[in-house]
Amino acid sequence: MDKFSELLKLDSSKLKEKINLLRKESLNLRFQKSSGQLEKTARIPLVRKQIARIKTIMNMNLNEKKGK
Repeated sequence: MDKFSELLKLDSSKLKEKINLLRKESLNLRFQKSSGQLEKTARIPLVRKQIARIKTIMNMNLNEKKGK
């Protein structure tokens, strides 16, 4: 998992790419959980938190652009 400080260094296209990958992973994890195949159940909240981190950074960047 990427740290918040590492994510701050990425540009918006990389952040969008990462968030799309994490959303796909989240979907796959939910399907695995519902079918009983999920082994690492702790991964679900980690992915959700990572998505929230990226969304926070994207909003911070958007607010900075509006302020200028």
